[in-house]
Amino acid sequence: MKRIILFAIALFIFSHSNAQNAIKTTVKGSGKPVLLLPGFASDHTVWGSVVTEFKDHNELHLVDYAGFGQVQPIDSLWLPRVLKEIKSYIAQNNTEEWTVVGHSMGGTIATWLAAQENLNIKQVVVIDGLPGTAALMFPGVDPSTLTYDSPYNNQMLTMTDEQFSQMAVMIAQGMTSSPEHQNLVAKSIKKCDRKTYVHGYTDYLKLDVRPLLKQITIPVTILAAGQPYGVEGATQTYKNQYSNLNNYDFHIKADSKHFIMYDAPDWLNEKLQAILD
Repeated sequence: MKRIILFAIALFIFSHSNAQNAIKTTVKGSGKPVLLLPGFASDHTVWGSVVTEFKDHNELHLVDYAGFGQVQPIDSLWLPRVLKEIKSYIAQNNTEEWTVVGHSMGGTIATWLAAQENLNIKQVVVIDGLPGTAALMFPGVDPSTLTYDSPYNNQMLTMTDEQFSQMAVMIAQGMTSSPEHQNLVAKSIKKCDRKTYVHGYTDYLKLDVRPLLKQITIPVTILAAGQPYGVEGATQTYKNQYSNLNNYDFHIKADSKHFIMYDAPDWLNEKLQAILD
């Protein structure tokens, strides 16, 4: 019996020590802590220009998500586990006030974090991200009704690698302006674990932070892209989506597409400099 108990304990320790994490973090620089959250299907390399600009004065915590970049995928509950582990990461390093900067889905996560209790977050910066993406993609649809088992998801899962690659190239063309950066975005999508990409996007659409916005009391800055919808259309979308947020600063780069760090790095760094000073 004693041997059985010892074996069970050893098995428990082994299984937990080898459990795949939902996030991976890389720390660069020194100074006040800044958490950098990339968007869906991106990895930490999208922050290259930001790291170069701020690593001498800030401790930059670069987050990668399981299934994207070089991080191994996890079995299930992708975004719920990502949220839980990011929250725990901040809580475990809670001695200093954090600035959280998120792009796209990372911005959605940043606002979710800002609404949580007992996290030492000083301020949040959202880079072209919405609190309720499903409302933009599927107006009138209750995001809680979205499921993994859908015709669209099943089609995505059964695409050939060539079909998926072609789709990635088309998506990238709408996300950033230069062919060089379009190639980077497309490569990032192609590297994704397919199941994480498909089911993870469903997780993302199901995350609706809009009801939580009224709980946020810290400063929020939104840096938006004016393309492809135009300044007026984009501004109205942000106004509608963030209507529950009591106060925020809003800036829009008229000629930038979604990846502002690629299309307008100087503008982005100038805005971040004013916030981080």
